[in-house]
Amino acid sequence: MPRIITERFVRRSVINFLARKGWDRGLREKETAEHGVDIKVRHNKYARYFFIETKGESSSKSAESAREVAFVYSLGQVITRMKAGAARYYYGLGLPASVAKIAVRRIPWQVANKLLLYIFSVDGKGKVKQYHWRDLKKIQ
Repeated sequence: MPRIITERFVRRSVINFLARKGWDRGLREKETAEHGVDIKVRHNKYARYFFIETKGESSSKSAESAREVAFVYSLGQVITRMKAGAARYYYGLGLPASVAKIAVRRIPWQVANKLLLYIFSVDGKGKVKQYHWRDLKKIQ
């Protein structure tokens, strides 16, 4: 039986991925009991920020419905944390690959474009695939 991908594993994988891309200035990773966005980070060269909500896999027997709930819940969380400001804010959903498949299929590329919303898909080995609105447009 494959191991369950935890939220912490997803968070750490996304943080490592972003650091390799120049996003590690002012990194703030939320602990489990804290309120707020799971990952907040600034680009090293530009005044741009990423706010990312992460979710892990459920050990529920009804796996498909649990994945759907995780997707909808994470989307709701990131949308309620969106803010306008002088800096350029980007938003993301850090999800296990099984949940990310749902997000890639269900989030309209036009919405991802307008909201500057990215999807980070994390596999069991910690490999991250980032989906931009242009990727969603090709897939959809």
